[in-house]
Amino acid sequence: MEQKFCQSCGMPLTNEILGTNADGSKNEDYCIYCYKDGKFLQDCTMDEMIEHCAQFVDEVNKGLPQPITKEEYIGQMKMYFPHLKRWRKELSIDDDTPENPALMGVKELIAKMADTLPITMISSVDEGGFPCTKAMLSPRVREGIKVFYFTTNTFSLRVAHYKANPKASIYFCDAEGFKGMMLRGTMEVLTDAKSKEMIWCDGDTQYYPGGVTDPNYCVLKFTAADGRFYSDFYPRSFVLE
Repeated sequence: MEQKFCQSCGMPLTNEILGTNADGSKNEDYCIYCYKDGKFLQDCTMDEMIEHCAQFVDEVNKGLPQPITKEEYIGQMKMYFPHLKRWRKELSIDDDTPENPALMGVKELIAKMADTLPITMISSVDEGGFPCTKAMLSPRVREGIKVFYFTTNTFSLRVAHYKANPKASIYFCDAEGFKGMMLRGTMEVLTDAKSKEMIWCDGDTQYYPGGVTDPNYCVLKFTAADGRFYSDFYPRSFVLE
């Protein structure tokens, strides 16, 4: 069975240490040391929780082939904890002042990278369950930072992947600025006339001789659910509402 972890402190969860809901039932997300009777037992920030957990590094080392220092353990938790349910911060596409200061400027960064970088990496899942990535021309049109439209060949392997499994990710990379932005979500394959006309550009006939009605021309619509970006030597995760 898949190992579950407390979504507050990261402790491996077993039935014996599951937290409890207000009605006394077991809570599947949190341990009894963090969550009891439907309430968190600690009123703390993520960094304070990390400091609390760091004191148990000796216990952690008992299960590791090579011990780590307290500082290394703290560094690992700072990368891991933002993914936990309790600490995961939502970035609303309509909210310019997210609660987490670490996410300030994310909207602007995503928009700038999408609008200025010439290449976007897109990934699909193949029939064997493996990720497949390729370089694409950057999105022709975007709706805020949640929806992006690309052009591609209807009869391509990528389109076949998305028709079978819509799970996808796109990645923007600013090599000079040492920044990376990954968005996860779903990819739709659109072949209707309105969508094709919306992103058609002069010069596309070099790729699609039949023009906007060329049967080998289609649109990929990517809708983001969450993301992760890296800048200033620090990764941060976020959720898009």
